[in-house]
Amino acid sequence: MTRILLLGASGSIGSQTIDVINKNPQDFTLVGFSVGYRTRCIRSILLKHKEVKIVYLRDKTKVKYYSSRYPQVTFTSEGLDELVNKVDCDMVVNALVGYSGLHPSITALNANKKLALANKESLVVGGELINGLLKEGHGKLYPIDSEHSALWKCLKVDDKNVNKLMLTASGGAFRNLKREELVNVKAKDALNHPTWKMGAKITIDCATMVNKCFEIIEAGYLYNYSPSKIGVMLHDESYLHSYVIYNNGLMRGEISKPDMRNPIKFALYEGNIPFATQTFNSLDELKGLHFHECSLERYPVIALAKKVLTKKGNLGAILNMANEVAVDAYLRDQISFLDIEKTIDYCMKKVKYIASPSLKELDDSTFKAMNSAREYIYFLKEGNRR
Repeated sequence: MTRILLLGASGSIGSQTIDVINKNPQDFTLVGFSVGYRTRCIRSILLKHKEVKIVYLRDKTKVKYYSSRYPQVTFTSEGLDELVNKVDCDMVVNALVGYSGLHPSITALNANKKLALANKESLVVGGELINGLLKEGHGKLYPIDSEHSALWKCLKVDDKNVNKLMLTASGGAFRNLKREELVNVKAKDALNHPTWKMGAKITIDCATMVNKCFEIIEAGYLYNYSPSKIGVMLHDESYLHSYVIYNNGLMRGEISKPDMRNPIKFALYEGNIPFATQTFNSLDELKGLHFHECSLERYPVIALAKKVLTKKGNLGAILNMANEVAVDAYLRDQISFLDIEKTIDYCMKKVKYIASPSLKELDDSTFKAMNSAREYIYFLKEGNRR
């Protein structure tokens, strides 16, 4: 029986993780979880999971309210690191969104716990630190992203003579628009993802392709491949989740409906359940599925992945926080869609590069990137008023 602490229970990945746990009660038990400001899920979770002993609430004002209604459960707002250290669990599922997920990931590995990771930012920002912990024998890491789950499966079958890892991408809500048509697109339109149902932030990241930029960086850290060995292919239906190209031209990929419960389940079982990959000599063999080359002119932000993976240091921290601030501003209709890229570019140039940052220096770089992004967005808003 694997005892699970779930971080981010109220989000899309969190709720689907609970679905997986509910369907496999013989193998998993939920012993604790965290929620942000959307606390309505607490009641339904506690009704089904009597083993839960502790719940983290981001909203401190609601701790007393829930404590009075569920006296058998400890409610706290002390901090996620404290939660990870306090809960007696075997696995931490990190389904948090944004930089807030980095510290709990490092805390979980330092405590020699298994980490099922959906929080992209943990590796984008702290990939060097996390890989350092893993190499020292601290904990284990299992990816939850559908793309990285697919690559994991393919490489489990055959990791010899690999020519390239190929991440597939839907292209997001605006994939049929030319770059010049993106000037006035609104957030409400960007949230209509063509194939996946996800949270707001990651859905915007799919439209800008920052999400794919992050996944390239993740793949570099997860599988130890250089950026020249990681590519992106646009794929309309999101059925081929990613694939490997071998030196002899053979390809291997995972093909299934776009459902995050599959990679979540694979991570929770640590890859120890049956799975299927498919080989093919050409994408043309996959009838009914459509593929397109990924243009850097259309999606220039993808080029940042190579820069981050090559120079490393604090570049991932700068990229991530600049994007977080810009996406939040776009969702509030404060800036335009293309201003997200401009904000990232401004911060990447403005914040000082650090080659081998400590965790504290990553925190500092994140703070500086946040301020720089807000400064630039203020400049954009003032310019729009004139």
